[in-house]
Amino acid sequence: MQLNAILKNLKTTFVPGIIIPSLLFIVGTSVLSVLFPTQTEHYLSIVKNILFHNLNWLYVLVVTLFVFFLLFLFFSKYGNIKLGANDSKPEFSFFSWIAMLFAAGMGIGLMYFSVAEPISHYADPSVAGLSLEQRAKDAQLYTFFHWGIHAWAIYGVVGLSLGYFTYRYRLPLSLRSCFYPLLKDKINGRSGDVIDMFALCSTFFGITTTLGFGVMQLSAGLVHIGILPEASFTYQVIIVLVIMTISILSATSGVTKGVKYLSQLNIVGALLLLLFVLVFGPTTYLFGSLSEGVGYYINAFFNLTFNTHAYEPERQEWFFNWTILYWAWWISWSPYVGLFIAKISKGRTIREFIGAVLLIPTLFNFIWMSFFGNSAIWLDQQSNGAITAMIDQADLLLFKFFEYFPFSQAVSVFSLFIIFIFFVTSADSGIYVMNNISSNNATNSPKWQLSFWGAMLAIVSLVLLNAGGLQSLQTMTLITALPFAIIMLLFCYSLIKGLLIDSEYYDRPLSHSTHSWSGAFWKERLERIVSYHKKKDVNQYLAQTIKPAFEELKLAFEENGIIAELASSLQQSPYYVEIKIQHENMSDFIYGVKNQSKNVSDYLRNEDNAPDILDEQTYVPHTYFGDNRAGYDIQYFTKNEMISDVLKHYERFIALSSDQKNEIFLGQNLREDPTS
Repeated sequence: MQLNAILKNLKTTFVPGIIIPSLLFIVGTSVLSVLFPTQTEHYLSIVKNILFHNLNWLYVLVVTLFVFFLLFLFFSKYGNIKLGANDSKPEFSFFSWIAMLFAAGMGIGLMYFSVAEPISHYADPSVAGLSLEQRAKDAQLYTFFHWGIHAWAIYGVVGLSLGYFTYRYRLPLSLRSCFYPLLKDKINGRSGDVIDMFALCSTFFGITTTLGFGVMQLSAGLVHIGILPEASFTYQVIIVLVIMTISILSATSGVTKGVKYLSQLNIVGALLLLLFVLVFGPTTYLFGSLSEGVGYYINAFFNLTFNTHAYEPERQEWFFNWTILYWAWWISWSPYVGLFIAKISKGRTIREFIGAVLLIPTLFNFIWMSFFGNSAIWLDQQSNGAITAMIDQADLLLFKFFEYFPFSQAVSVFSLFIIFIFFVTSADSGIYVMNNISSNNATNSPKWQLSFWGAMLAIVSLVLLNAGGLQSLQTMTLITALPFAIIMLLFCYSLIKGLLIDSEYYDRPLSHSTHSWSGAFWKERLERIVSYHKKKDVNQYLAQTIKPAFEELKLAFEENGIIAELASSLQQSPYYVEIKIQHENMSDFIYGVKNQSKNVSDYLRNEDNAPDILDEQTYVPHTYFGDNRAGYDIQYFTKNEMISDVLKHYERFIALSSDQKNEIFLGQNLREDPTS
C-alpha cells in the first residue's frame, strides 16, 4: 500500500497494522457524516434505539458487574499487589495523580452538566406528579448516580487492567496486553492490532464529539459575556485552533510537565469556583442537601444499580436518554481514560488505585453537582421557574445561572477559563493516548506524531461541526460501547487469571524437600535440581528410596504394637508406594507417594542457560494423604528424610485425633483414590 510505504520512509513509530485501518475507518466515517449527515444520523439512531430499548438490561448488568468486581478486589488479598515491581514507587504525588485522572476523566462534563442535568431531572415531564421537594431530591439522586461510583468503575476496570499487565507483567501500555493470559504471545499479532484499532477509533471519536459540542458551549459563553459578537463558525474555528495549539504544546512537553501542571491549575480553579457558589449561594441549604443527598444515595444504591424501570413505562424514555446513554458514553470513553489513568498510576497498589479512582472523584462530583444543582433548583423555586424555562439552552444555562450571583460577569469569565483549561487537558491527554495506541507504546515517538493527532482532532471536529455531522459521530460512538463492554468483561476475567498466577508465584513457599536440608549431599541435590526426570527415573526412586523407607517404618511401627500395611504398584500405572495404618472408629492414616506428571513451560525449555529439557512433561514423586490434603514434591528426600517426613504427619494425625472437635474429619475415611 502507498500509505504503508510512506510510513516506512518517515521517521515514525506508528504501527502500520494499527494506524492504516484506523485512519481509513475514521476518514470513511467522517466523510459519511459530512456528506450525508441526516441519513447517517437517521440509520445510526435506529441502531442505537434498538440497542437501548432491547439490551438496556445488559448495559445495567455489565456496569453492575464492574462495580462489584472492583469492590471485591479492594477487599481481597489482591489489594496489596502493586502496579509494578514490589519495590516500585509512585511517579507522581497523590495530589498530582488525582488532579490528572480527574481532569482526563470527566472534567469538562462537570462544567456543562453541573446545572443542566439536575434541572433536567427536576423538570422532566415523567415526574410532574411528584412534589417539588421530592423532585429536587430525586434530581440530586440521579445526578449522583450518573456521576458516581458506577461511572468511575467503568474507567477503573480498564485502567486497572492496563496498569496491572503493563507494569506487573512488563507488557506494552496497550489494550492488547490485557488479553495476555488468554492469548499469550498472539497479542503481538493481528489479534492485538484489531483490539488497539478499536480502542484508537473509539478514543478519537469520543474526543472529537466532545471537542465539537464543547466549542459550541465556549462560543455561546463568549457571546453571552460580550467578548464575541456572535457564535459563528469563523469564531469556532479560532477557538478550536487555540485549544489544539496549546494542547499539542502541552502533549509534546510530556505528561510530567504540561499535562500535570495544567491538571493542577484546573483542579485549583474548579475548587475556587465551587467555593464561590457555596459562599454566595444558599450555604446552609447546600450543606444540608449534600448530607441528605449522600444518605439518600447510599440507601437507594442497590435499587439504583439494578433498576431498569421495567414496571414504569412512563419513565422508560427518560431511562434510555439518561442512564443508558451515560453508561454507553462512559464505556465508549473508557479506552482513552483508562489508558491515561494507567499511564500515571505506576507504583500504586491495587487497593490504593481502586479506592482513589472510585471514591475521591465520586466524592468531589457529589459535592460539585450538589452545590451547583441544588443552588439552581433553589433559585428556580425562588424565581418562579426562570431557570427551568431555559432547559433547552444547555450551552447557556451555566452562564444564566451565574447571573443570580454577585460579580456575575467576572465569574462567567473565570468559568470560561476553567472550561477552556478542561478542554486543553482532555485534548492533550487524548493526543498522548492516541499516539500511545497507534505506536504500540513506543517511547521515542517524534513530536510530529503528536501534532498529527492534534491536527486530526481539530480538522475533523470543525468539518463535522460545520456540516452538522457531529451528532452522527456521537451516535456511532454510543453504538460501539456495547461490544466494548463485552471486551471489558474479558478484561475482568483476564485480570483475575493474572492475579491468581501472581499470588501463587509470590506466595509459593520453598519446597518441602528443603525443610531438612543441612548442606549434606549438596552436590547430589544440585544434580537432581537441574535434572528433569522421565517416568522410569521416578519409578526407580520409588523402588530404591521410598519403598525401603516405608518397609523400615512398618517394622518400627510393629515393634511399638501398631500394625502398618504397605501397598505399591511399580510395574504398571498408577505407580505409587503407600503406607497405611487402619482404624475401626476413625479414619485411616495414609501417607503415599505417586509418580505424577508435570508440564514444563516453553520459556524454560527454550532457555539456553537452564537445565536441558527435551519433553513437554517431566515426572516427580508427589505425596498424597488419607484426608485429601494437598501433597507436594519430595524428589530430593533421602531415605531417612522420607522416614522423618512420614513421622511428622503421623504425629500431626495423633495430635488431631486427641481433640474431640475434629471428630467430623476423623470419624470417616475421606480419601478418594489419589493415584488416579
